[in-house]
Amino acid sequence: MVHSKSETQTSTRIPGIFRPLLSLPVFYKVLFANSLIIFVGATGGTWLASNLGNSRQALATPTSLIIFVVVGWLVSIALNFVVLQVAFRPLQDLGKVMNRVQAGERSLRAPTTGVDPEADQLAQTFNMMLEAIDDATRLRASQIINAQEQERKRIARELHDETSQVLTSLLISLAILEESITTQEARDRIADTRKLAHQTLRAIRNLSIDLRPSALDDLGLLPALRWYVKEYQQKCSIVVEFAAHGFKERLPAEVETALYRIVQESLTNTARHANAHKVLITMKEEADAVYVTIK
Repeated sequence: MVHSKSETQTSTRIPGIFRPLLSLPVFYKVLFANSLIIFVGATGGTWLASNLGNSRQALATPTSLIIFVVVGWLVSIALNFVVLQVAFRPLQDLGKVMNRVQAGERSLRAPTTGVDPEADQLAQTFNMMLEAIDDATRLRASQIINAQEQERKRIARELHDETSQVLTSLLISLAILEESITTQEARDRIADTRKLAHQTLRAIRNLSIDLRPSALDDLGLLPALRWYVKEYQQKCSIVVEFAAHGFKERLPAEVETALYRIVQESLTNTARHANAHKVLITMKEEADAVYVTIK
């Protein structure tokens, strides 16, 4: 289950009479506001013209006309500012979320206000796009890991089936040759060559196991880990205690591979960087989850 973090949605108390207007799309909000401004301007202009006609000497002055124009202009600006501020606030919030996601907060999701349907639709589409990107990223990572494991398996099989067999045949041939030679110097050289071939064969087998142990595919996670721990103790002279609880059946191949690599990498880092003499590994399956403790 993926938990996504969302912006905190602040609820503003809006009078019921304005809710139908705020739920309109942005285009109609601006259209309604401008229509209202035109209506107020036309009504005010008609009223002023009527008053000017009745009392021309009292009101028909340049100052009164300038005041009327300025007041009408300021009212128009204020009304447009308020309406556009309310109309575009969800889009501004969505833009802030987009910027934060672009900056690296991949788990962030855009909020929905329930006021502007168009802004909510954009937020939902944006969230769906992020979910699709996350799913594609996880799928791509899984495909890369599977491809790496398949290549490891292929190389390990070739090393085990071909290279190891060739070296084994070479060792047998050297043993036969050593028995047929009577010169001590030649026998010593053949013995040194056999020793070198033994070391090479052992190194290739260790490399094959590190790449992909056949026990992991054939027997499963726990037998493969027990075998690896045994080999690790002999090679690194570090005591390892391994315990597993709650496992009733084999796990999916991807999970087994991931757990095996976690334990393998931890033990490798312990041998390289930690001055440890003993390692405790506990693995437990519980409620569709696997817990691994290494200390």
